[in-house]
Amino acid sequence: QVQLVESGGGLVQAGGSLRLSCAASGRTFGLYGMGWFRQTPGKEREFVAAISWNGRATRYVDSVKGRFTISRDNAKNTVYLQMNSLKTEDTAVYYCARTDSELVLGLSRTEYGYWGQGTQVTVSS
Repeated sequence: QVQLVESGGGLVQAGGSLRLSCAASGRTFGLYGMGWFRQTPGKEREFVAAISWNGRATRYVDSVKGRFTISRDNAKNTVYLQMNSLKTEDTAVYYCARTDSELVLGLSRTEYGYWGQGTQVTVSS
């Protein structure tokens, strides 16, 4: 059973930075695409960023391009989301996820079958 555990969330002022981490269990982490999503109350979970199994390809939602960076360390079974120049509208619960299929870059929520418990990010004005 795959387990994903996020950490690094918290309260930060607008313009500040946070780095989220997601540690995954299992020996096949490097075969799967990973993604970050976020959700606010009353809204659907939104795609934020994705990275391919080998780290060579990444994608971002337009609203975070140039501010957020997704990366991974397959030796540590960990994926990261570096968030800079944070805005109040970035406030949400952030979830990491793993794709169901191997060797892909997951661009749709439906491609992800494993989810972490989420970590709260609050950006104050």
